[in-house]
Amino acid sequence: MDAYLRWNAWTGSRSGFVVMFARDGHPVYANATGWADVEAEVPMRLDTRLRIASMTKAVTAVAALILIDEGRLALDDPVARFVPAFAGARVAASYGAGPDGSFETVPADPAPTVRHLLLFSSGVGPGMRDAGDLTELWEERGLYASPTGTLAERVDRIAKLPLFEHPGERWRYGGSADVLARVVEVASGEAFDAFLERRIFQPLGMQATAFLAPPDQRQELARVYTQDENGDLVPGPREHRPLDWTPGGSGLVSTAGDYMRFALMLWNDGAYDGTRILSRELVADLRRPHVPSGVLEASVPGSPSMEGLGWGLGVSVVVDPEGTPFVDRAGDYWWAGYFGTSFFVSPESGLVGVMLAQNEPGPHSGLPLQVYVAQALAYWGL
Repeated sequence: MDAYLRWNAWTGSRSGFVVMFARDGHPVYANATGWADVEAEVPMRLDTRLRIASMTKAVTAVAALILIDEGRLALDDPVARFVPAFAGARVAASYGAGPDGSFETVPADPAPTVRHLLLFSSGVGPGMRDAGDLTELWEERGLYASPTGTLAERVDRIAKLPLFEHPGERWRYGGSADVLARVVEVASGEAFDAFLERRIFQPLGMQATAFLAPPDQRQELARVYTQDENGDLVPGPREHRPLDWTPGGSGLVSTAGDYMRFALMLWNDGAYDGTRILSRELVADLRRPHVPSGVLEASVPGSPSMEGLGWGLGVSVVVDPEGTPFVDRAGDYWWAGYFGTSFFVSPESGLVGVMLAQNEPGPHSGLPLQVYVAQALAYWGL
């Protein structure tokens, strides 16, 4: 594994990696390879902070489950109880607009619930699979349509848009986790980032994990890279500015060690180092495949097939290892992030992994295979 990761960094396939594995609760491998900043020759280190993007979603799910454990939230609570703008939610009868640009809609049946948000089956868009007028509407008026706005303001805005389907009908990689973050705010009476800090990060000792800070406060934050038309490593094209809101679906920065603490808490049925975050019963429910199929299938043209993947309460669950393109076991649960980050928990093998890179996908980037090869090597070493 050392040689493989080092070779990918030396050849410029990726700028660098931080990879950690534990088995049966004990660390068995940790390595930082390559550069956090190629131009400045800042090496990647075990404590380098990286953008974990959609790995934020699992943290948001745990935040909601904490409130469910405490009876302040229930899986079948309607979203409108916490976000009144979702009262009277409606579903588009078609993805295409009428001649006047409007959409024919029908009442959502059933109304979206907290369970639907956790299962990513709320009908909240836009997702990655569908093109058409409705997707364009969500992109024009969705969560990221305005450069400013709080979590509450953005969620209230999308609540007025037509849902893509009736809740419970289909798994959709849209904004369910962001709406869930707002539900957590209202149910807890606390800002979402403050709740995460007090109830998850501090108890687990995740001292380096937080939402992206302003540039002058970004200690040891790795730079984002991508590939040009020649396949050469170049700085990422986007300026990754701090958000003025706290999404539930992305935005966190962390270290491999911090996220390993979070992953080991899940592996250990909700407790880590003597601190209990979730009950055993809710962790068992989190990793159960409530959605048995339809997760990430044909989500991106040319992407690997995911027929063997289901979905639990905020994380993907391996239902059939033969149907996924990875080396994994039935019952493994995991999720990944936009910049080439991934984590997994394997109850059967006792293996837990956190694999981090900082590469923005582009037309010449190829698939982020390196972190999954590292995962395969860890499995082959059992």
